Amino acid sequence: MIRPEEIKMSAEHVGKWGMVIDQDICTGCQACVAACAMENNISFVGEKDSGYGRSMHWIRIERFWEGEYPEVKMTPNQPMLCQQCNSATCEPVCPAFATVHSQAEQLNLQIYNRCVGTRYCGNNCPYQVRSFNWRDYERPEPLSNQLNPDVTVRRRGVMEKCTFCIQRIHKAQDKAKSEGREVVDGEFTTACAQACPASAITFGRVDDPESLVSQLAQRGNGLKHLEELGTVPNVTYFKGG
Repeated sequence: MIRPEEIKMSAEHVGKWGMVIDQDICTGCQACVAACAMENNISFVGEKDSGYGRSMHWIRIERFWEGEYPEVKMTPNQPMLCQQCNSATCEPVCPAFATVHSQAEQLNLQIYNRCVGTRYCGNNCPYQVRSFNWRDYERPEPLSNQLNPDVTVRRRGVMEKCTFCIQRIHKAQDKAKSEGREVVDGEFTTACAQACPASAITFGRVDDPESLVSQLAQRGNGLKHLEELGTVPNVTYFKGG
């Protein structure tokens, strides 16, 4: 039988996670996109399916036009991924309860063997960061031997999304718990943050006021996309100084 104090101790070692993205230093090099695909076994979609809008990615780099002709300019590079909302609009619409919320890490996760592919979650996501797996895509050689054994290989007919590299979080949590301590800030990071050459992506524990991600988020000039919808996202963006 698990004692209440054991539950409290395990919860202390879990941590709650968030991300800060600095658009001022993002170069749009797409290194984060490639690293995410490698880490999370994301399928490579061919040119034909991409032309039909069936591309597969858990993070993308957005740029938009702003202003009126002839004074038109491009917006800063904007990495867009799942915002890991605390009140996610994708969760209540799933009829199979495949889109769930982790109360421990405050992350929005996907249970693939529950998903029946209704795509309701994708339609209800204001950030449009969910991808539907249309086919059993095959990786070209030698990338077919590169699959990450810590991440489920998805089949066609399911929805996919960013998980903040939950497999890395769990590995760090297990190590910290075995050593009787909490996860240390900077002990690990997500694949996108690790691959970013400009260090534009910062990941860490938002429940630790001393962590780098908490200090950056408290600078005061950050913004959270579509926060007015009440989704309470866990990703903070900085742009324009």
